[in-house]
Amino acid sequence: MIAKVKKILQVFHTLKYLKFEQFWFRFLYRFKKPNVPFVNAELSKLSWNWNGPAIYNQSIFDVSHVRFLSLDGTVNSVLCWNDPAKEKLWLYNLHYFDDLNSNSFAERKNTHFCFINKWILENPACTGNGWEPYPLSLRLVNWVKWFSKHDTVEQKHLSSMLQQANALSQQLEYHILGNHLFANAKALTFVGCYIGNSHAEKYLDLGLKLLDREIPEQFLEDGAHFELSPMYHEILLWDLLELIGLAKASQNEKLMRRLPYWSEVASKALYWLKSMIHPDGEVSFFNDSAIGIAAKPQQIFDYATSLGLNVIDTLPKVNTNKQSGYSRISSSLYTLIIDHANVGPDYLPGHAHADTLSFELSVGDERVFVNSGTSLYGVSKERLRQRQTAAHNTVVVDGEDSSEVWSGFRVARRAYAKLLDVNQSGIEVCLQAQHDGYKRLKGKVTHSRRFTTNNNEIHIKDNLVGKFNQASAFFHLHPDIEFEIVSDRVVKLVTKNKVELTIHSTCRIQISDSTYHPEFGVSINNKQLKMDLVDSQLNTVIRIIED
Repeated sequence: MIAKVKKILQVFHTLKYLKFEQFWFRFLYRFKKPNVPFVNAELSKLSWNWNGPAIYNQSIFDVSHVRFLSLDGTVNSVLCWNDPAKEKLWLYNLHYFDDLNSNSFAERKNTHFCFINKWILENPACTGNGWEPYPLSLRLVNWVKWFSKHDTVEQKHLSSMLQQANALSQQLEYHILGNHLFANAKALTFVGCYIGNSHAEKYLDLGLKLLDREIPEQFLEDGAHFELSPMYHEILLWDLLELIGLAKASQNEKLMRRLPYWSEVASKALYWLKSMIHPDGEVSFFNDSAIGIAAKPQQIFDYATSLGLNVIDTLPKVNTNKQSGYSRISSSLYTLIIDHANVGPDYLPGHAHADTLSFELSVGDERVFVNSGTSLYGVSKERLRQRQTAAHNTVVVDGEDSSEVWSGFRVARRAYAKLLDVNQSGIEVCLQAQHDGYKRLKGKVTHSRRFTTNNNEIHIKDNLVGKFNQASAFFHLHPDIEFEIVSDRVVKLVTKNKVELTIHSTCRIQISDSTYHPEFGVSINNKQLKMDLVDSQLNTVIRIIED
């Protein structure tokens, strides 16, 4: 009975944050299915060619052999498109057709024609994964870009694209919002700019109307995408850059009017991305983030430069993104990225982790302390574990998470963070923040964390105010880091490049096994440090030993 009540409260604390339109459209789409007859009218394409970069890795190897998320598969029957034995995300990737815009797409023109024709033949309208709005959106953009490079396009292909756009327009993801609705809008805009037809023009107007609403909503004043995942920021920034590229390629008057504003937003988003990447050139792992899903940061910067946007080369020693809630402190030896953010928009925390006040640290171009990353979606114990507080470099109180993450993409009661102070005096930088995620517990606990840094040292002071039985700080090591136990409160670390660090703690350091997930489908053994707080406090000093 207690468990049932607890579950009801969990659901209540999840649903209470949602917008009315999320409820309404979820209800509406349960009963109203799209009606999309095949288009028999004579269609034409507008005369522009997509000239944006092709960056994806090869994923279609022949008409039956594919690879997504590090897993091979075959498509040798109609059933394979919706194989229940495959993960949903893998099947979605099968329907995206990213290979049409891979870095080696030109080598497989005939294979691509065959695969497109196979999809049309074996995926009847509004049936299966391929007709869900998100894969519809990504596939339409890929098809438009690919077909635009051909002098002639068969009517069946233009008709299929228009039919798919019709299906998408009838199931826009208002029930999810965020990056999904943005992807819907982008797809409608691409189709509307490509097919010369009155229906396509309506889809263009609908797509632009959505973008006019969503761009100011989804990109914060400091440039961050509001879901606060560096990986999704990469995805949405790339989407925005491709819209800028579409405006310039098509010279469509409606897009050109919006071009100055889109460029302004993109410039801020580029700066934010720069502040959230490590010296190895890849993103930090806050919330749902992994390498290999989005374009690489350097590819994004290069594309932006080719579009005439300014990409800043260097960042200040201290960079604080106050609206999004992330700060970066750097010296000649290290880069420290700190999370003092909320979980994201209250009505859309699906990609949030319970990682408040966590941090990541690189020394030189090598990662040392890492959040555990993201290797899978769906509903599983492992998916939940990767979202929980203990998988991040922060403090767990009484075995609870700072935000109540549950299921695959749900958050009930969540932490709200506050940046208390950040100042720089000479070589010393001090940043202090706190969150109230544990105030829901009986002891009403508040966690505050202060970082004090100089050229080669990082002092971290954790303080808990309130009553609790047990609390532990977790620090996760990158798999390449070797360690040596010097004493029960001192550990020596050595990077792959033989840089040495020491970790000094006021509490006993325990070392145990964990796993690290830098990419989807990847799990690498690593080590985690655990320190139990004594008298509500923990002081940790990370010292980089200079030659």
